Amino acid sequence: MLIHDLATQTNVPTKTIRYYESIGLMPRSKRADNNYRAYTQADVERLRFVANARALDFRLDDIAEILATRDKGLPPCQRVLDTLGQQLAKIDQRIADLVALRESLRQLQSEGATLPLDDVRGEHCVCYLIKTYRESGKVIITEGET
Repeated sequence: MLIHDLATQTNVPTKTIRYYESIGLMPRSKRADNNYRAYTQADVERLRFVANARALDFRLDDIAEILATRDKGLPPCQRVLDTLGQQLAKIDQRIADLVALRESLRQLQSEGATLPLDDVRGEHCVCYLIKTYRESGKVIITEGET
């Protein structure tokens, strides 16, 4: 099958398929006599795994390690379970960060609603609360923020 057929069957763009080949997630495709890439059903299954793992926010390095283990004839199941656990922990942290952020926003909105709305200089209004937010000690540092 040609690359556009593989793309259609897996819902993965051809550019992404070429990229996955270039980084080793997909094996280099065989070439037909006309030099077109030729793919097999095994390629479809591998690419489906890669695409679904990416949809679950697996890192490319994790996917590569899982596939390399499978390519060696070893079961990658424990590695997959470990990665799922890591993903769940990251999501739990993101949820906690978002809940804390939501609370901070609600507090700022509540406090800001009691302040004047005509302070052009931003010294005694909700704008001041935003401007001094990090210094106020109420700051929530979310994952990935430095």
